[in-house]
Amino acid sequence: MHIKVYFNDKPLFLTEEITPEIEPYRHHDDAVLIDEFSHPGVNSMIHEMRQPKVHAGIFIHTPLEELKKAIWKKFIIIQAAGGLVLNESGQLLMIFRRGKWDLPKGKLDPGETLEECAVREVEEETGLTNVTLEKPLVVTYHTYDESGHHILKESHWYLMHTPNQPLVPQTEEQITQAEWVEPEQARTYMGNTFPSIVDVLTTAGYL
Repeated sequence: MHIKVYFNDKPLFLTEEITPEIEPYRHHDDAVLIDEFSHPGVNSMIHEMRQPKVHAGIFIHTPLEELKKAIWKKFIIIQAAGGLVLNESGQLLMIFRRGKWDLPKGKLDPGETLEECAVREVEEETGLTNVTLEKPLVVTYHTYDESGHHILKESHWYLMHTPNQPLVPQTEEQITQAEWVEPEQARTYMGNTFPSIVDVLTTAGYL
């Protein structure tokens, strides 16, 4: 088991062992590997992941939860939820936001469950109604800086279904397009998206 945290498009793997997914990164000259747990080590890894010359990180430690807690302490944690939506024709929903193809998602409101948040955000951002949540898919993590703070966003993704209906992109959220995409065409959208979205579609079996 491992946790993948994106720094922009660069993955940091927190892991107890080198898995087949992580192995190719192990031998890259532009990857950083740390296998001795310490707070200076945690600070060093976060610093390295922000360097332009570094394109991946691997931090090995058992138990994984201890390493996760040490990394999480360095950030303000924001929870979000969203969905991979299928219509009755088996098409996938994609949105175009701020120059990238994306999936609908948003931040958790106070008193709201992650499942409620996921459905609300999908409906608000696409104009859909009668959205049914089927099952959890994956949790993705990415970091960014905002107003001088280091943020780690924890996004919970769900598989959803909805009847065939038109889409209305939420322009106030800078969503300029919303499209139903045939599953075999999904890969063509992945050249201009975020790596976490690739992970969602891969987990669901569409890539």
